[in-house]
Amino acid sequence: MSDRYYSYKQFLLEHFGEPVLKLPVDAGFSCPNRDGTVGTGGCSYCLNEAFAPRYCSSGKDILRQIDEGIEFHRQRGRESNIYLAYFQSFSNTHAPLDKLRERYETALSHPKVKGLVIGTRPDCVDEEKLDYLKSLSQKHFISVEYGIESCYDRTLQRINRGHDFATAQQAVEQTASRGIHTGGHFIIGLPGETTADWLSSIQTINQMPLNSLKFHQLQIIKGTAMEKEFEEHPEDFQHLDMDTYIELMVEMIKRMRPDISIERFAAEVPPRYLRSNPWQLQRYDVILQKIRQRLMEKDCWQGMSLNIPEPTL
Repeated sequence: MSDRYYSYKQFLLEHFGEPVLKLPVDAGFSCPNRDGTVGTGGCSYCLNEAFAPRYCSSGKDILRQIDEGIEFHRQRGRESNIYLAYFQSFSNTHAPLDKLRERYETALSHPKVKGLVIGTRPDCVDEEKLDYLKSLSQKHFISVEYGIESCYDRTLQRINRGHDFATAQQAVEQTASRGIHTGGHFIIGLPGETTADWLSSIQTINQMPLNSLKFHQLQIIKGTAMEKEFEEHPEDFQHLDMDTYIELMVEMIKRMRPDISIERFAAEVPPRYLRSNPWQLQRYDVILQKIRQRLMEKDCWQGMSLNIPEPTL
């Protein structure tokens, strides 16, 4: 760990031996919580288009999206010899296996794509799909990124998630047992949860065979069911200003297993989608720098509270 926490960027550098970039693609999948398989209306916080870059569109074929993604990064001074196709939009294992095979292998046919990151829900995998992903992982880097969101069933029910935490635990265990890189996504600030809940969650996360994590602060998106809930019951939401959030992240890092890489600490959504914007226009790189600075000021590191020795910096 060359930093005070184990970054996903560092993990990829160790795995591939050189810098790697991820390219979001929209492969045209749906969500079982929207199409009636599990429910309708979706999770109360979700508006998928708020998180997708503009070159992602299910109306474009996958290889075109990858080429446009490479050009998008090139114009911003970011280039690599290795790219990962990130199946980001909706639930990217929510389809029959033959359709998954066609989408995934199309992406892997691109000469610069060396692996896949597959964003999905814990209730959208089964033994057959995971066995197929295991076979792909013999030749390519394959990561399954599960939207877990919360460790608490009361919260998952409140946000209309459509599955319980045990479902997430089972999916993570089944995926990791096949040697597939396994990631988890959590939202900090969901209604009814407290600072004590979020810190306690780390104990649960540490017991799961996760390889990587993403944390996003809750953002109230216009037009969602959660916007209405926020307006009707603002007392149920903890209003985390940026400084408070950074302190919380530092405390969570201290409690976290040091072998789990952290990909993100916060999310960015275009301001036009936000019901409220307490962090104003602060970019993620500024937030990340503040977290790193606070770790240095407090002389903290990942796993410190687990009696893990200070890393060589």
